[in-house]
Amino acid sequence: MIKSFEFYFDFISPYSFLAHKEIKNIEKKNLIKIIYRPILLGGLHNLHGIKAPAFIPAKAKHMIRDCKLIAEKNKIKFKFNSYFPIRSLNLMRGVIVAEEDNVKEYYIDNIFNAIWQDGLNLNDENIVQKILKNLNINPKTFLLRSTSSSIKDSLKRRTSEAYEKGIFGAPTFVSNNKIFWGQDRIEFALNEARK
Repeated sequence: MIKSFEFYFDFISPYSFLAHKEIKNIEKKNLIKIIYRPILLGGLHNLHGIKAPAFIPAKAKHMIRDCKLIAEKNKIKFKFNSYFPIRSLNLMRGVIVAEEDNVKEYYIDNIFNAIWQDGLNLNDENIVQKILKNLNINPKTFLLRSTSSSIKDSLKRRTSEAYEKGIFGAPTFVSNNKIFWGQDRIEFALNEARK
């Protein structure tokens, strides 16, 4: 029997998207549910005092090519979003609203696809509203709830808890209280979960 493990993610991270797609296959193959933990990656980086690779020009150039290579290898439809960086704050707050409404998995999958497969500009609230309507979610109510103090505080708390655990980037997996950072470490987290 394989135990579940945690997946810390932010929609802004293309590597989180690639990990998400791999997770779907792992869940089917191993009959487990991996626990999705939303965090605000920018907030996490600020807590650690580090700069994201995407904002270092030489690394950013490499990152785009790297993501494409991983996607091709794993047969994942992927398009580096030309509107990058997508401001993910409200989208990540939306994960918590979706969690409360029991549509978390559906919401996460569709937002990830909109950014990293369809290349949509989710910095545009009209596009976000259209996606929510297509998911049969009332956009006005949903977006209003995502700006409530309880949802804001929840995302801050979850990000702070990730920081306190020693998590510094996304995606990160936590399996048997061991941290595995990076999309290419998912197999190590899975092997740990088998112990």
